[in-house]
Amino acid sequence: MQILPSGHGPAAAEQAVLELAPFRGVRYARNRVTGLAEVTSPPYDVIAHDRADQLMAADPHNVVRLILPRPVPGEAGDVYDDAARALRQWQDERILVPEREPSLYVYEQAARDHRPGAQVVQRGLIGAVRLSPLDAGVIRPHENVAPGPVAGRLALMEATQANLEPIFLVYEGSERGAAARIIEEAALAREPLVDTVTGDAVRHRLWALTDPAELAAIAADLGPRSALIADGHHRYAAYLKLQARRRGAGGGPGPWDYGLALLVDAAAYPPDIAAIHRVLPGFAPARAAELAKGAFTVRKLPGGTRELPAALDALADALSPGADGTRADTAGQDAAFLVAGGGQAYLLTHPDPLQIEAAMPPGRSPLWRALAASVLQELLMARVWGIGDDDPDVRFVHHDAAAAVREADETAGTAVICPSMSTWDVYAVAARGERVPRKSTSFGPKPRTGLVMRTFAQG
Repeated sequence: MQILPSGHGPAAAEQAVLELAPFRGVRYARNRVTGLAEVTSPPYDVIAHDRADQLMAADPHNVVRLILPRPVPGEAGDVYDDAARALRQWQDERILVPEREPSLYVYEQAARDHRPGAQVVQRGLIGAVRLSPLDAGVIRPHENVAPGPVAGRLALMEATQANLEPIFLVYEGSERGAAARIIEEAALAREPLVDTVTGDAVRHRLWALTDPAELAAIAADLGPRSALIADGHHRYAAYLKLQARRRGAGGGPGPWDYGLALLVDAAAYPPDIAAIHRVLPGFAPARAAELAKGAFTVRKLPGGTRELPAALDALADALSPGADGTRADTAGQDAAFLVAGGGQAYLLTHPDPLQIEAAMPPGRSPLWRALAASVLQELLMARVWGIGDDDPDVRFVHHDAAAAVREADETAGTAVICPSMSTWDVYAVAARGERVPRKSTSFGPKPRTGLVMRTFAQG
């Protein structure tokens, strides 16, 4: 299945090219830090506060100090300026060192599979992606963004003059294409620059591509393609805002016309799409379930969260086709959720089709209206509970249902365990020019932050 349409919008007439440019990467000097596992981190938006503490304790130069800067008690000043000062200091002290020449980087992540002796491998290219307007069809989002996170990432970029972590893009390539051939050759036959295993048992390897012929072949292969933003919508929006500011100030062409990105061929390495769960502090599960009875079939699960695996199995069973293999005819009726916390668990199924119809915003396609994420956002959260999904009190937990339940218990609240979205639905919605509801997909495996960075001075 084609991920994205080959055509482009009117804004793409001037430049409808997917360009991933080499740059002089900035990397940690191995002899100046405890180890790469100790100074790198997951992306900024999946790091819980306690996890940030652990990362900072692992090494004083962990990249989380740059991507999630915190105020220093008793000291005035902007946290983003603090991050910029730390970045300059680490460069001055040669803890972070620029490469001698521009490169594209082959990046491999390998994790153990549940099958004995098996591995899950993802390979792609890290480079500086040329920015393209969202309506050009070259780089296409699948989620909306919130102003706050965009403003925060923009302020960090302006202060540090750097892209500290790559966004994650997927495209549909060809096994006979130059990019695929060069990636595989590097991974199978060349010595890596980086080879480290992080605490989550994922092995990360990195190779630099500098040969002009290889770079030219990759550019020719990627040029006519288009890419989907898998992860990093807020960072890409910040890239575009920074570019607009610089151009508006008469800056002309410059490093702000590009942003750091990992580009993965989704045909060769299909991404894993996990759910993003909600935690609603101070909102009791029993109250949430009682209110939901007006729009859903609600069933209290006897084992509650003490038997969370069984509750998750019940949710999975509710999302499976019926005995005859059919699904509900009315959009959204297949949606199901688990409401949990305080030892209790409730299964919400069979939302009322009339209420679904009344809750949905006008102008949305039948495909969008049928998404469980749309039913969650428009019917359950907004209409039944009166909680906007952009409410600052709503918390998001990627992947881990147990972690969401723990956070609900800690906040005397409710965890809403959501189903994951299919790859087909994400691509199909994006191909129509629509976007799935915010915080409804978590693509993986996500690139590790800190393996290679891009500063504007070197980029």
